[in-house]
Amino acid sequence: MKNLTQADWSTSIKEDNTVILDVRTPNEWAEGIIENAILINILEPQSFMGEIENLDKSKNYYVYCRSGARSGQACQVMNSIGINETNNLSGGILEWTGKTVLPN
Repeated sequence: MKNLTQADWSTSIKEDNTVILDVRTPNEWAEGIIENAILINILEPQSFMGEIENLDKSKNYYVYCRSGARSGQACQVMNSIGINETNNLSGGILEWTGKTVLPN
């Protein structure tokens, strides 16, 4: 797992083979997301584990939450099941200065 600054995150998510994961709750998600993010709520452990086990292990995952704590935990869990390329957004969406959108 790498902890990325806002600047590094912004540059890296534009590369090929990347997936952006939002591990917040559905209520937090509804307030706004980083564009193209997929919601996988870490606070629902059974469904979280089921969903991450189905992820493509060859992709690069960029994970965020509200402050960076839950996404750090998510990255560690993902690493433990063989997903090696995980990147945590330091400071989470609270410190995000980039564009956010409302989810569909």
